[in-house]
Amino acid sequence: MNKEEKKKGGLWSWIKRRKWWILLVAIVAGTAVYFMGGSSNNQGTGFATATITKGDLRQVVTATGEIQPLNTINVGSQVSGTIEAIYVDYNSKVKKGDVLLKIEPSVLQASVDEAYASLVSSESQRNYAKSEYERNKTLFDAGFISRAELEQSQTTYEQAEQNVNKMKSQYDRAVTNLGYATITSPVDGTVISRQVDVGQTVAASFQTPDLFEIAEDLSQMQIETSVSEADIGMIAEGQSVTFTVDAYPSQTFEGFVRQVRLSPTITSNVVVYTVVIDVDNTDLRLKPGMTAFVTILISEKKDIWKVQNSALILRSFDGIVADPGDATPSDHLAIQRMVNGEPTVVLVPYEKGLVTATETEIISDEIQEGDRIIFGRYGLSSTGSSSMRMGPPM
Repeated sequence: MNKEEKKKGGLWSWIKRRKWWILLVAIVAGTAVYFMGGSSNNQGTGFATATITKGDLRQVVTATGEIQPLNTINVGSQVSGTIEAIYVDYNSKVKKGDVLLKIEPSVLQASVDEAYASLVSSESQRNYAKSEYERNKTLFDAGFISRAELEQSQTTYEQAEQNVNKMKSQYDRAVTNLGYATITSPVDGTVISRQVDVGQTVAASFQTPDLFEIAEDLSQMQIETSVSEADIGMIAEGQSVTFTVDAYPSQTFEGFVRQVRLSPTITSNVVVYTVVIDVDNTDLRLKPGMTAFVTILISEKKDIWKVQNSALILRSFDGIVADPGDATPSDHLAIQRMVNGEPTVVLVPYEKGLVTATETEIISDEIQEGDRIIFGRYGLSSTGSSSMRMGPPM
């Protein structure tokens, strides 16, 4: 046996020893060719279809927002001083006029006493100036003094009268400031925040310091949520709203849109508008500050024909029906249905109804149960003019 024969014999032995591996490689290669459209079987003429179903369709806008009381009042102090006593705490129920806090009044009381003393002194000076003026008037009428002396006493009396009014105003202001040392509730509500403690000094020289935050009515709440400019055109007052909060993940709460504010806000280069949603909180389960995951209902239809949006990608009937006439995929659907036990392609006129992010309403009187929309062919694109291949049937 020569060298060439030995070489052939060695190759044949190698193939015999590895025949199972070669068979496995052949199977894998054949499968790949099949799925990539390389075979000449019936897949080259099959249709890609999607089922038309009947059900409900909802168009919604989703957002997040913070739950807040309808009316929150910050109670502050108009006078400075040291806090002497606090009569309420977090979650305290208060009525209008209830005492919330007292500021140590000694300095303010001293101002009242000083203003009162000044008032009494000015009144004494006025009374003396008045007597002087009346006496000079009598003397002037008798011809004992000149007119200049009379007018001088009259001016002194009038100035004393104005000084009394000035001192009275200062006294009234001091008394009013003393009254401000007692902080009362301006409304009925619930204390949701307390900013100070006993012994703390309140300085009201430049701005009014906040002492308490009172929610007027926690049984009625609101959600302020931001909606982008792409969706704000669909939002209108009175629309129904559902939302959830992390505190009660299994419960869905309801509300309605009360206001769409016209003032825009730019956040990360996105224009958003504030939408205010009213919420009934009679059971007081919702707390201020909770994050609400909001769903605003734009439109809803029940028991309609609908299909996935991806089933409406067909651009031409070429290769699907022989003579479509004037029909186009914009106003007709290529429907595959069973006729006498055989799959048949028919063109059905239709209109698009409600459209959501995933589904579209199909409006047509000719749709039947079990119909499937044709949106392409295996091995061809939806236009039939490209060699782009499609996946397995739906």
